[in-house]
Amino acid sequence: MNIKAAPFTLVGIDHVVFLVDDMERALAFYRDALGCQMGYSYPDLGMEQVWAGAALIVLWDTTHPGAKSAVPEVAGGRNVDHICIATSPCSPDDMRAFLAANDVAIEREAVHGGARGVGHSFYVFDPFGNRLELKGPAEYPDGR
Repeated sequence: MNIKAAPFTLVGIDHVVFLVDDMERALAFYRDALGCQMGYSYPDLGMEQVWAGAALIVLWDTTHPGAKSAVPEVAGGRNVDHICIATSPCSPDDMRAFLAANDVAIEREAVHGGARGVGHSFYVFDPFGNRLELKGPAEYPDGR
């Protein structure tokens, strides 16, 4: 692979998505035991987010109908859906060109919330099958 220079810099971890099968138990641990503050809530997806400092931990309840796409094919097969890496500003076209030049396939694109607000994301896989979300800065504030 002939690596091309990135049109962005890495800022840090934006959020990590953990798959859980008992939301009350998960919140009791992250919110009550660890002291994470409640963040965004997506009841239609069975998803709760908690703040761990400046980053988010996303708890996605695989027993909820809205989590159908996150349920592992094998019970106990995995418990991390993806890790989101925050980037500096980069136009979607530049990101697409950069990923294509480095033979990195885009699984999907989305615009949704993260630790820094709502912005454009690219989902890709590393060579080992780990899903990564590359997320630019907020395109508009998250209302916090």
